[in-house]
Amino acid sequence: MEKTGLKPIDELVELASAGNGLAFTALWDRHIDQLRAYINSYFKGLSSPDVDDICSRSFEKAFRQIQNFDTSKGLFSTWLKTIARNTALDLLQSEARIHPRNQYVSLDGQTRAASEANGIPTIDNPLDSIIKDEDKQKKETYIEALPELYREIARRRIIFGMSYKDIADEMDLELNTVRTRIRRAKALIEKIREDNEEDV
Repeated sequence: MEKTGLKPIDELVELASAGNGLAFTALWDRHIDQLRAYINSYFKGLSSPDVDDICSRSFEKAFRQIQNFDTSKGLFSTWLKTIARNTALDLLQSEARIHPRNQYVSLDGQTRAASEANGIPTIDNPLDSIIKDEDKQKKETYIEALPELYREIARRRIIFGMSYKDIADEMDLELNTVRTRIRRAKALIEKIREDNEEDV
């Protein structure tokens, strides 16, 4: 990486702001464990699929908004945690309206609904037909640009056409975890595709 005088994380932020998907993947790899630990400590009692869902949603929001982040005004990790906290609260508030009996208390004393992993639809979105029409090389390029959490699941679904259940069995994951990660992977691929089209 060319020396710019910036800290390594700030360099990655600058590259990601310019549309570099690999730089954003590197940001994911460097922050995902820290973000999971933060969510687990701040919101007690969440299941692993819930935490993964919140983390993936938070990174999606960060990816969409990263051009608005100013490295001179704070740390990327702090900004990301703020996004994650708000994402978690929004998600749990939404679940509270659907399942009002499932309540728990976060560390700040706010009562929220416990998020349920069930009910995540298996119906593929319209992006599926677009992805299926892409050639294999493009698919692999999109998948390689994904954060590590999604790469293998996306490859098995998009490249090999495996069912959600088969992926869950082979990777020893809960079915709803597979559904959530595939949904997030497709959303990120759509963003990567849109960025590529803008650069053409």
